[in-house]
Amino acid sequence: MRLSRFFVDAPLSLGQHALPEAQAHYIGRVLRHAVGDAVQLFDGSGQEYRGELIEVGKKAVRVELHEQLPGQAESPLRVHLGQGLSRGERMDWAIQKATELGAAEITPIVSERCEVRLKDERADKRLAHWRQVAISACEQCGRSVLPIIHPPAPLNEWQASVQAELKLVLHPVAAPLQSHAKPQTLAFLIGPEGGLSDSEVELAKAAGFQSARLGPRVLRTETAPVVALAVAQQLWGDF
Repeated sequence: MRLSRFFVDAPLSLGQHALPEAQAHYIGRVLRHAVGDAVQLFDGSGQEYRGELIEVGKKAVRVELHEQLPGQAESPLRVHLGQGLSRGERMDWAIQKATELGAAEITPIVSERCEVRLKDERADKRLAHWRQVAISACEQCGRSVLPIIHPPAPLNEWQASVQAELKLVLHPVAAPLQSHAKPQTLAFLIGPEGGLSDSEVELAKAAGFQSARLGPRVLRTETAPVVALAVAQQLWGDF
């Protein structure tokens, strides 16, 4: 039986811990775990903790942690994904898969052809939602460190401030990804559903981005990060 893994948004240590009410409901009522069941917790520090449930109630779950383990190593290739902001499930999919594929940082990008505009309270709610998407992906895939999910940023601000040894903007007319030398840090810029405009691509190049293509077909905005990250991890990371 697979050991259930859960992220806890608080520092963990050996001994007893009470879990948050929402997590308690999920463990006790949704998954129907019982006292004595084994669990594994992580807090994003890179360490994992194994233990067992010692109390399972409607609103309270307590766990006894008795073993500390080194977590899953992060990819040697640190990737910052600048993902064009898209609607609902497309953005969730991109963040989920980017997390599974080892992205270290993700920034939703507001560009000329974005169909989504987020402001104030709505932006805060979406950011919290995306962080939960990343947490769930880490729980599923085994990552012990959460990717950083940045607030949405205008394209010009992000491309001027992002730091990476190699910065790439995906473009259908460019040299293939594998033509670039191996970097240790990488920034990917991927456009929204309508793509990046020609002027935005040129501005990215002026900011130090090089163009790269993934193949002969034009990929959807939520497909592009999956392919780009998988190829990059195969070439330069831990695949």
